[in-house]
Amino acid sequence: MPDEIALTRTHINPRKLLLSKWTAVVPQAREKHFMVVRLIDPALPELPVQEVELQAVLTRRSQTLPWRDLTDTACWRQGWL
Repeated sequence: MPDEIALTRTHINPRKLLLSKWTAVVPQAREKHFMVVRLIDPALPELPVQEVELQAVLTRRSQTLPWRDLTDTACWRQGWL
């Protein structure tokens, strides 16, 4: 079981996500390529970043999601593929 988890997760440093590029494995509404445009700081500065704002390259639509969702290779791939 631990080997299966390792195959579906990518290790990411959340502080280095700003302006990184991502491809949705299953595009919706023709939105496939995304860029992290903002790291959402937690309410308390000593806490780590929990969420990021992704923007679709085609439509410029933004969405907020937990940065850990990007580690799921079944949903997201790093870079524009």
